[in-house]
Formats: sequence, structure tokens, C-alpha cells
Amino acid sequence: MLKILMIGDTYGEPGRKAVEVFVPRMKKEGLVDFVVCNAENSAGGAGLTEGVARELFQNGCDVLTGGDHFFDKRKEIEDYAKREPRVVRPANFPKGLASAGSCLVECRGTKIGVLHVAGQVFMRYHFSSPFLAADEEIEKLKKQGASVILVDMHAEATSEKAAISWYLDGRVSAVVGTHTHIQTADERVTKKGTACLTDLGMTGPYDSIIGAEKQPILEKFLTQINARKEVAQNDVKLCGAIISVDERTGKALAIERVQRNLE
Repeated sequence: MLKILMIGDTYGEPGRKAVEVFVPRMKKEGLVDFVVCNAENSAGGAGLTEGVARELFQNGCDVLTGGDHFFDKRKEIEDYAKREPRVVRPANFPKGLASAGSCLVECRGTKIGVLHVAGQVFMRYHFSSPFLAADEEIEKLKKQGASVILVDMHAEATSEKAAISWYLDGRVSAVVGTHTHIQTADERVTKKGTACLTDLGMTGPYDSIIGAEKQPILEKFLTQINARKEVAQNDVKLCGAIISVDERTGKALAIERVQRNLE
């Protein structure tokens, strides 16, 4: 049985600190074997850089997924993403961009595919269909020998995340959502062996408005004028889910939500 930790949107330096403290310890204690981390907010709250990616890998993450903010710091991540296949952006971004929509990594002799797509509903970019993109990536990963496939669905609408979890039911080991920074309580394992959770939640500061200092965000709501966001610092948590998967069949056996407080 493989125990896989999937970590929700890692926000700024506080989120990275939570990864540094908890992930190596969880691996050392045998609580998890493999870690997927959504890192699109890990560099200052928006985007990813080579330095931050290397830091997250050094602290126990095995694959990093992105999201709509993946290219916010394009100059700092593009060349690295071309060289490092374990940095994955949404498969339904326009063709030709750096990185890919999935990757294959071996853990304990098992080939694990990690697939990343972004939603279309209420999102700031006009992504192509995540359903059709997922079909293409699953076919590719299975041809490469993946027996376990994990999906990060980065989307705003819970309905869209629920829909793709049923669309992929039985074809993948897990479908988890990211992007909203709020952990949901609807974890389930279907009869066909797919673990699902609508949103993993945020790994970062919770004395905040989804990771940012409260006052500038409140001013924006009150005045409708954009204000510079700053990463908040307090009440830091690691949030995500541990998914137990039968490495022979690729079927999920259990899913458990994770919330750990950084004191």
C-alpha cells in the first residue's frame, strides 16, 4: 500500500515553512511515501520560481503542480520547468508553453502519474476543456506504464471539481481539488476505487484572507480599488489529504484529510 500526501495551495514563505517542518517528518515516520504539492502561490503568494521549487523538492515534495498562477513569475520558472519534468502546469494551458500537463515518477517500484488540469468556470483564463485534456494525459500515462494516477483539478467551482471526479471515476486513483484555499469536508472513496476531495485547502497563514494580509483585501472590497497584497504570517497550517492506494491495482483504499498547525 502506498501512502500519498497531496498538499493544497502552498502560500508564500509561511506555507513553505509548514512543508519544511512537517513533510520530512511525515516521511521519516512512515506516514507518507510520496508527496504532491500545489505550489502556484509558493513564491510571495503568486507564482513559482526555480529557487522555491528546489526548496520544496529538498523538503520532501516529489512533484509540484501549478495552476492559473503558474507563469506569474515566468522569467524565474520557465527555463527550469523545461528541464525539470516534476514541475507540472495545467495540461489545458495553450500548447507550446514550458512544462507539461503530467509527469511520471517511480516510488517503491511503482510508476505514479501526476496529472494537472485547470477549470473553466469563473477562472481568469480561458482554458480548454479539462475533461478532454485529462483524457489525453491519462492515455499517455497509461502507455508509459503508470499504475497509479493522481489528478490535481485546479478550479473555482465545486460543481466542476465534483463533475470531473465522477467523469474520471475508476480510471484514476485520486481526484483532488485546489485553488479555493478552503478545505472541504466531502472526502470519499468511490466503489470503483477513486479517492476524491473537492478542495485540499491552503498550506499557509490562516490569520488572513486566503493567505493575504486582511486589511488590503478588505479595502479592495470596500472601495473596488486594487491594493497590493502582502503575505500574512500567523496561524500557519499544512492542509491536504493522505490517500492510501493499492499499488498493484491503482485503486484507492482510503482518504484522510490533513490539518497540522505550525506552532
